[in-house]
Amino acid sequence: MRRVLGILAVLFLSAFAGVAHAGVDVRVDIVAQRMSVTTTDGEVYDWKISSGRKGFRSPNGVYRPTRLEKNWYSRKYGGAMPHAVFFRGGYAIHGTGAVGALGRPASHGCIRLHPANAAKLFALVKKYGSSQTRIALHGAAPDNLSQFAKAASPSKAKVAKASTSKHKIAKAKQRNQATSVAQQRRGGDWEAARGQILLRPALPADAYGYQPYYPSGYGWR
Repeated sequence: MRRVLGILAVLFLSAFAGVAHAGVDVRVDIVAQRMSVTTTDGEVYDWKISSGRKGFRSPNGVYRPTRLEKNWYSRKYGGAMPHAVFFRGGYAIHGTGAVGALGRPASHGCIRLHPANAAKLFALVKKYGSSQTRIALHGAAPDNLSQFAKAASPSKAKVAKASTSKHKIAKAKQRNQATSVAQQRRGGDWEAARGQILLRPALPADAYGYQPYYPSGYGWR
């Protein structure tokens, strides 16, 4: 009897230990732009990711999922985040439509996955539970992996060239305005003088100099 009880105890403890250690281990290598996922059932996955681009670094550390959102939309950045596994505030692992950017930094800090891979991870976390899921992020993206983000901003040379062009256009407008004002002033002065000439009153017919000078003392005309 004692032997039977001992065997049952061993089986119970083994089963309990298996449940206690069951879970999902997610490791994000930001330098390599890869994610490895392993489970206690022997499932192993290796996927390409997109982490935070320059100015939007993904937070290193070890986390547990805080919530799951099958269909989520970011109002802050205006993008869909399907099968989102949030792990720190607004940071999440989620699917993306920009699959061509996977393998290099391109996000605002979240970890992007191919939609199919995001759905798989979402299902695993749901199966094992958030308390049995570990998410670890480590590393930082080197500059040569940040070219995708840099391409979105204009270069200093282009900005300087645009500034010079605007300055030239402004100077040309000032010259045209000055010429137009000068022409208007000249035209206005001439029109004013012409008006004064035309409006000058004519001498009356009986004015001195317009009639013969016949002194009344001579008696003849």
